[in-house]
Amino acid sequence: MLHLLRFLLLFSSFSLSTFALDEDDKAQLLLFKSHLEDSNQTLSSWGRNSNNWTGLIFSNQTGRLVSFNVTGTNIAGRIHPSICQLLKLETLILSRTNITGTIPSCLGRLLNLKILDLSYNALAGAMPDTLAGLIQLEMVDFRGNGGLFGDFPTWIGNFSTKLERIDMSFNSFSGEIPDSLYYLNPLRYLDLSHNFLSGSVGEFRQPLVYVNLESNRISDTLPCFLASVDSLSVLNLANNSIEGGIPACLSDLSVLTQLNLSHNNLAYAVSPRLIFSEKLILLDLSFNSLSGQVPWRIAKPSEKSGLLFLDMSHNQFSGEIPSTITDLKSLQFLFLSNNHLTGEIPARIGNLTYLQVIDLSHNMLSGSVPLNIVGCFQLLALLLNNNNLSGEIQPELDALDGLKIFDISNNMISGEIPLTLAGCKSLEVVDISSNNLSGPLNAAMTKWLNLRFLSLARNKFTGALPLWLFSFKRIQTINLSSNKFTNEIPDGNFNLSLKSSKNAEMKQSLIVTVDEELSFKYDLYSPLGIDFSDNLLHGQIPDGLFGLHGLEYLNLSYNFLDGQIPPNLDKIWSLRWLDLSHNSLWGQISERLLGLGNLTMLNLSYNCFSGIVPVGRFPGAFAGNPDLCMEASSGYECEGRSIPAVPETPAMKEEIMGRSISVMAFCISGFVSFYLGLFGLFCSARTRNYILQNKG
Repeated sequence: MLHLLRFLLLFSSFSLSTFALDEDDKAQLLLFKSHLEDSNQTLSSWGRNSNNWTGLIFSNQTGRLVSFNVTGTNIAGRIHPSICQLLKLETLILSRTNITGTIPSCLGRLLNLKILDLSYNALAGAMPDTLAGLIQLEMVDFRGNGGLFGDFPTWIGNFSTKLERIDMSFNSFSGEIPDSLYYLNPLRYLDLSHNFLSGSVGEFRQPLVYVNLESNRISDTLPCFLASVDSLSVLNLANNSIEGGIPACLSDLSVLTQLNLSHNNLAYAVSPRLIFSEKLILLDLSFNSLSGQVPWRIAKPSEKSGLLFLDMSHNQFSGEIPSTITDLKSLQFLFLSNNHLTGEIPARIGNLTYLQVIDLSHNMLSGSVPLNIVGCFQLLALLLNNNNLSGEIQPELDALDGLKIFDISNNMISGEIPLTLAGCKSLEVVDISSNNLSGPLNAAMTKWLNLRFLSLARNKFTGALPLWLFSFKRIQTINLSSNKFTNEIPDGNFNLSLKSSKNAEMKQSLIVTVDEELSFKYDLYSPLGIDFSDNLLHGQIPDGLFGLHGLEYLNLSYNFLDGQIPPNLDKIWSLRWLDLSHNSLWGQISERLLGLGNLTMLNLSYNCFSGIVPVGRFPGAFAGNPDLCMEASSGYECEGRSIPAVPETPAMKEEIMGRSISVMAFCISGFVSFYLGLFGLFCSARTRNYILQNKG
C-alpha cells in the first residue's frame, strides 16, 4: 500500500510532458547503464531524444530525476556509484533484477530518498553505516539477498523519524534486535524473518500492524504487544526457540488476523482465557510441547467471518476433541495430528461444510468414522491414519467427490472396499494399509483416473490381481504387500507412466499458503515402485514388469514365483532396489542385471539360481542358492557354504519377526535346518504347491 501511495503521488506531481532533462542526471544515468548487462534491451529508451525513459520519472519543474524503478527487469551487474550523484532521487527500486555485489556506501548521499528497495537480488556483504544518513527514509526493503550478513545494524531504529516499513527478511543477519526498534514510533511493518537473529523479543512501544520474526534463533518468552492491541494484524514468530506458555494477554489483540507460534518450545496448557476475536483467520500452534486438553473455545464464532485455519498438531494435547470445534463454521483447515487425543471423532464434524483438510492422524482416537463427515463436501484431504479406529469404510463416502488424499492406514477398519467409492474420481493418494480389510479388489478403483499412490499393504485381501491394476496413467507407487493375493501376476499391457522421485518412502507435504486467501496443495514424495511381497503369487514374472520406464523399486519377495528373471533389462536402468528373495526362481543371473548402474540393493537369496556370480558388490544377495558359483581370486568355489549369509540388521530382523506368516519355501530336500544352514537344496513343485495350499 505504501508503494502504491508513493507512486500515485509521484505520478500526480511530475508530468511526463515535454521539459528539459537535467544534463548531469542524464550523464550519470547513461554511465550507470553502461556498466550493466541488459540482454532484453529493457533500458533501450535511455538516451534517445525523448523524455520518456523506461522506469524513470523526472520533475517537470527542474528536470531532475525523482523516481528510479526498474523492478522485475533482466538487468545484471553491480550498482555503479554514479547512481549516488542523483541527489534529488526520492524513490530507488531495483528489486527482482540480477544485481550483484555490495551495497554502495555512497547511497548515504541521497538525502531526499524516501523509498529504498533492493529486494530479491544477489547482494552480499554488510549494510554500510552511511545509510544512517538517509533521514527522510520511509521504507527500506532488502529482503531476499541471502548474502547480506553481519550484526543487524544498531542504528536502523534511530536514523529516520519517518521510517514506517522495514523488511530485511531472507538474509543472513545475526545479533539481537536493536533496542532502538522498540521505540521507533512511525514503525508499522517489521519483517526480519529468515535470518540468524538471537536474543529475546522485547515489548514494542509503537502500534505495529505487521510483525514477522519467523525462522531465527530467538529465545526467552513471549511479550504481550500491549501498544499494538488495536492495530496488530499479523504476528509470526514461528520456527524459533521461544519458551514458556502462551500469555493470555495475546487475546487482547483485537484486530489480529494471523497468529503463528509454530515450531518453538512452548509448553504448558493453553489458558481458557485465550480467546481470540472473530477477526482471527489463522492460528498455528503446531510443533510445540503444549499439553492439557485442546481448548474448547478458541475464537469467537461469527457468521460473517471467523477462523479458517487451525493447526495444533505435533504437541502433547490429550483428552477428547472438543465438540465446540464444530461451531467454527468458517473453518477450512483442521490439523490436530500427532497428539495424545482419545475418544471419538466429533459426530457433528460434517457441520464444517467449508473444510478442505482434516488431519487427525497419529492419535489414539477410537470408534468409527462418523457418517456425518460427508457434510464436508469440499474436502480435499482426509487423514485419519495411525489411530484405533474401527468399523467399515462407509459407502456414503462417495459424496466426497473432490477428495484427493484418503489415508486411514494403521487402524482396525474391516470389511471390503465399497463399490460406491468409484464416485471419488479425484483420488490421487489412497493409503488403507495396516487394517483388517478383506475381499477381492473391485473394479471401482479404475475410476480413480488421477491415482498416484496406492497402498493396500498388510490387510487380508484375497483373489487374483486384476489386469486393470496396471492401467493408472499417473501412478508412482503400488503396494499390495502382506495380503493373500493368489494366482499369477497378470501379463498385460503395462500402461504405467512412472514419474521421477528421489525418496524411498511415501511422504505427504501439505502446504497452505496465506496471501489474499488460503490455498491448499500437497507434494508427494514416493518411490517409483511396485511391492507385491508376502503374498501367494505364483507363476513367472511378466516380461512387461521389467520393461517399465522409470521403475526404481520392485519387491516380489516371499511369494511362490518360478521361472527365470525376464531378460528385457534395458528399460529398468533406473532400478535402485530389487528384492526377489524367497521364491523358486531359477536359471542364470544376467550380468546385465548386476551391472545396472543405479542398483544399490539387490536380494536374490533363497531361490534356485545357478551359474557364476561375482563377489563384492552385493554381499549376501545370493544366499540360499546352492548351485551358484561365487567368483573368487583362485578360481570358482561352488560349495553352498561358500555363499555368504544375508547380513541381518536390527531393522531387517524386526521386519522379518513382524511378518504374520513366515514363508520357508526354500526348495528343501533332505535334512534342512533353518538355523544351522541349508545344504543340498532343489526346487520341488510338489513342495511349493503344498505350502501354497496350506499357507495361512
